Amino acid sequence: MARREKPSILELDAAQRQAASQALKRFLEDRFELELGAFEAEEALDYFMREFGPLFYNKAIVDVQAHLKDRFESIESDLWALEKS
Repeated sequence: MARREKPSILELDAAQRQAASQALKRFLEDRFELELGAFEAEEALDYFMREFGPLFYNKAIVDVQAHLKDRFESIESDLWALEKS
């Protein structure tokens, strides 16, 4: 039975995809002396994007929410300071 792969939530344009694939190839060769062809590097990149992309995406969302919450609280405080009695 064929394994059904979950779709990637991240999409890269052609230049980003090529750069990420080349970076992955370099890393694996430098660190583990493992040489991959273009096809294998693309497959590995697809796997990482499917499996780990959601983790990074969700972490980024939480970080942005915290940053915006802090920023809005600061703006609210600044507005209260401007209020006239």
